[in-house]
Amino acid sequence: MKISPYLHFDGRCDEAIEFYKKALGAELQFMVRFKENPEPQYNPPGMDEKIMHANLLIGETQIMVSDGRCMGDAKFEGITLSIEAADAAEADRLFSALAEGGKVIMPQSQTFFSPRFGMVADKFGVHWMVIVPQPMS
Repeated sequence: MKISPYLHFDGRCDEAIEFYKKALGAELQFMVRFKENPEPQYNPPGMDEKIMHANLLIGETQIMVSDGRCMGDAKFEGITLSIEAADAAEADRLFSALAEGGKVIMPQSQTFFSPRFGMVADKFGVHWMVIVPQPMS
């Protein structure tokens, strides 16, 4: 079984895709706009240029994204995406990139469970944990 996150950016999906390409090296694998829907009777009015569905590959993980219903207030509550970094330098780079325009929840630091760990909400409100896994002993 495989579970993939699906994030609705409420009208800011193009911006989110570009942000994650820059911040995390995301690769756009597939995208369809509402105007390309083969069943246009299901399209909300005025959303032709908005993203109906897209797939991003971030590392080895597929993230699905959409503009959703474009109500203007995306909420990412009760969910946090965790991203593993190879080392402290990579963790710091990823954390800084995700924090640009966002809000640091817990600054990057050494913890009892990780040599580098921090939590941040990016500028879209998506919560991230950046962690360097504890070496196995």
